[in-house]
Amino acid sequence: MRENIFHLWTLFLGTIIGVLPIINPFGGAATFLAITEGDTREHRLDQARKACIYVALILTGALLCGSFVMNFFGISIPGLRIAGGIIVASIGMKMVTPKLFALRRADTDHQAALAKSDVSFSPMAMPILSGPGSIAVTIGFASLATNWLAYAVIILGILVSALACYLILRVTLRVNNLLSPNGLSALTQMMGFLIMCMGVQFIVNGVMTLLSEPEFTNAMRSIFATSTTQ
Repeated sequence: MRENIFHLWTLFLGTIIGVLPIINPFGGAATFLAITEGDTREHRLDQARKACIYVALILTGALLCGSFVMNFFGISIPGLRIAGGIIVASIGMKMVTPKLFALRRADTDHQAALAKSDVSFSPMAMPILSGPGSIAVTIGFASLATNWLAYAVIILGILVSALACYLILRVTLRVNNLLSPNGLSALTQMMGFLIMCMGVQFIVNGVMTLLSEPEFTNAMRSIFATSTTQ
């Protein structure tokens, strides 16, 4: 019983710790302020609330449908962890060294984003907040869920992460005049380093799991036995 409760707490906290840094609400806040520039505070709050609701729906859908998609395309858990780790590590690298990886958007694209009356789903929820990294991590958590209660705990962690994202966006609107762009950049780089470490760890875990699978060890033994007999 205690082990089960401990496992559920681990899933809950692990979901928050794993998803929230990749969502990176601090980095998304800078974009949010830019594309809602000139809007009223009420409209900005409404956009932030709807964006975080969409984030929760997107990640919950990835959690519930991720296993089906993996089985349909024949994707293994180690493969998912390695691919997700590469994506997460690359996101962290872009956050740590933004000048090396910055993508210059065309003026027409920027003006189009500013002209949109509703930016809650696109581009805020997808892909700024719930991008490939957070989706890959959420699908990875699906492999740790063994029953409906575990799924419920992970969904609760997603909801808490979305709520924290909304609170951060809300607070950012309040301290918009106090927090300088350099401050937001420093927070983004700190979270980027944490995300890089998580991505590398995902890759290590995926490789170690792959090396420990019976199919791989049996294949290596067969290759070794064939080479020694020759």
